[in-house]
Amino acid sequence: MDLSFLHFSFFDVLDVVLVAIIIYQIYNLIRGTIAANIFIGLAILCALYFVVKALNMRLLTGILGNFMNVGILALIVVFQQEIRRFLLLVGRNASLQRNKAWWKYFFGRKEEEKNNLARIKPIIDACKTMKDSRTGALIVFAKYYDEEFFHNSSEYLDAKITKRLLESIFQKNSPLHDGAVIIVGNKIKSASCILPLTDNTNLPPQFGLRHRAGIGISEASDATALIVSEETGEIAYAKQGKVKMDISFNELEKLLNKDFD
Repeated sequence: MDLSFLHFSFFDVLDVVLVAIIIYQIYNLIRGTIAANIFIGLAILCALYFVVKALNMRLLTGILGNFMNVGILALIVVFQQEIRRFLLLVGRNASLQRNKAWWKYFFGRKEEEKNNLARIKPIIDACKTMKDSRTGALIVFAKYYDEEFFHNSSEYLDAKITKRLLESIFQKNSPLHDGAVIIVGNKIKSASCILPLTDNTNLPPQFGLRHRAGIGISEASDATALIVSEETGEIAYAKQGKVKMDISFNELEKLLNKDFD
């Protein structure tokens, strides 16, 4: 048997690996979201098109053919949010900041965590107080201040991160307690920020607007979100559209040390 056509070069293997990585990343982006159901629906329509074409069913072939002709544009419109997240993921991993993070991991990790603790301690202390008093809170940690999401729908502060300020903002009689606090670097940039809600329909029924907004902003950007439940005091942490529930303060410290640049 002649198997000469099975010859593989290094670049053939690299090609397959890169495609597999891209597919895996896309799967992670849409897993558990409404986009997954949309993708399945599109796949069914594509399969149906080839079936009716093979059966020479002209009317259905024409209708589905018109859909296939605008398929790329339809994908861009339908998966706009997921495409944005994918590009943010690629840019974040390829950025100089990420390379610096690797350098710090090998040569200055302990010093970095020590310095970071001074920034995150007021946040953790405020969360402890709000958990005990069952004060609802939504804190977003962003890599940069994106005015499209934050500035136009919030009160701009640009203030130092302190325990008392966070508690005052989310105190129930405060005019700023509705919405999210946006933290970038060492500053509370804005408060009372209105965030996009997630389209995920598979979330637990007890999730309120804070949880849905926290998940939504983590889907639409590379920001992470910390949510304190007003009903239970439970602390949740949203990242890349996924949410960890009922996390301890030790776990919260580790997450913030990892994600709060």
